[in-house]
Amino acid sequence: MSAHILTNPILPGCHPDPSICRVGDDFYLVTSTFEYAPGLPVHHSRDLRSWRLVGHAASQVPLTGTGSSRGLFAPTIRFHDGTFYVVCTLVSPGEGQPGGNFLVTATDPAGPWSEPVWLEDAEGIDPSLFFDDDGSVWYVGTHPAHDPQWPGQTTVWLRELDLAQRRLVGPVHELWTGALIGAVWAEGPHLYKVDGRYYLLAAEGGTAEHHAISVARADAVTGPYVGDRANPVLTHRHLGRAFPISAVGHADLVELADGTWWAALLAVRRGQVFGRETFAVPVTWEDGWPRFAPGVGQVLTEVPAPDLPAHPWPDERALADDFTAPDLDPRWDALRALPATVARLAPAGGLVLPLRPGELHEIGTPAFVGRRVEHVDVDVELEATFDAAGPDERAGLALRLSDDDHLAVLVTVSPAGERGALAVRSRRGERSEHGWVALPDGPVLLRASIRGQAVTLAAGASGASGDALAEVAAFDDDTLDPAPERHFTGLWAGPYATSRGRESAGALHVARFAFRPAGRG
Repeated sequence: MSAHILTNPILPGCHPDPSICRVGDDFYLVTSTFEYAPGLPVHHSRDLRSWRLVGHAASQVPLTGTGSSRGLFAPTIRFHDGTFYVVCTLVSPGEGQPGGNFLVTATDPAGPWSEPVWLEDAEGIDPSLFFDDDGSVWYVGTHPAHDPQWPGQTTVWLRELDLAQRRLVGPVHELWTGALIGAVWAEGPHLYKVDGRYYLLAAEGGTAEHHAISVARADAVTGPYVGDRANPVLTHRHLGRAFPISAVGHADLVELADGTWWAALLAVRRGQVFGRETFAVPVTWEDGWPRFAPGVGQVLTEVPAPDLPAHPWPDERALADDFTAPDLDPRWDALRALPATVARLAPAGGLVLPLRPGELHEIGTPAFVGRRVEHVDVDVELEATFDAAGPDERAGLALRLSDDDHLAVLVTVSPAGERGALAVRSRRGERSEHGWVALPDGPVLLRASIRGQAVTLAAGASGASGDALAEVAAFDDDTLDPAPERHFTGLWAGPYATSRGRESAGALHVARFAFRPAGRG
């Protein structure tokens, strides 16, 4: 990677709704995680180009009963007077679980983070915090318009936050409904103060191809706010469906130490499985307004890098895991509970997943741990040992987009007692089984070859070369299409084990998991 080029996305794989702040020479960025735990990864950079995962701000927030693309929405991270603050929304919690908007704090972004403080009277979603020069602290969010003029209209609102009491105080100030009449969902708001003026940044137009970034400004924090005549200040909706990057929006600004500005934002690479990822663009100021990607007006895969010393992190993009480290790599996630709930490291090495009755299509915590798929055209491999006792016991490699949309290649036994691998698909909630490859006793190698959104599943004995694996099934439809109008998440891959509603003493023993990007040998 050239020291003079920033390569987008800066956080590949599903990292939507980015929020960024700077503390001295360090940048910290947090993204949404929805139903995955641990929640809200905190990434650290010193050059805006290379990022490392340092912690999770919401591993302590309960996600039981949270459906696909619900859960933890649109966090904001800010730093003030020695403390990091993250505010976020928990959407559609399970029965008996708290929900709504909450605040967590830490003195170290790696944690520990506090228990969540649930903010009463904080209606809506997408909270943000603004610390003003006079010591006041403001909470800004978005809620459905109380008297909407069009379907999907929302209102950005403001209220003072008493940090000592951890509660909202004073009157509600309704600030803005977005830049364009008829545009849905003015959301993801952030406030800034630049040269004595207050700036309100928001997304609008929905999270799919009409996504856009708009800005307004005011002389007082409570308004009135007036939109930029150039709104939307950044969008790709006019570029058409053939353009490779779409759904640009949900931005957060950060000022560098030298006075230059950048924005972190989300976008989608069309035809891939990643979902919404984190990109970055430079920002300049002209006539008192921010200009995103000046001179270009688009989010590109390569842009001139900020004037910062290159600071890569070692081994952050390790492609394989043999599970010999003392602790499980923090990039592993589970569904609605921490990975330790369903998996454990074996003393002699490897990862053990005891079979659980739950399956991937259910709103629960199945025996599945996954990592984000981050590479274009990649083979995902799992080397494991599993001895099924019957056709209800299945374990292997899963590719999960949602409860309704996933693929897996699983080891099991047939009703006749033959050991083999089959493919299981759930496409928009319709489940089906495909193919069959007989397998000998002993360890197996399972592979998912991802090319765009097409997937080929294969299986064979452990130690077999890639060419020796037998194809179980191939899919070239939209099963794993993370279209943002249907999914807020992208693709995770990892081991999965189920006893399909029955109790079982069996377990999947994983020796190795690996991503093998095409063309890297």
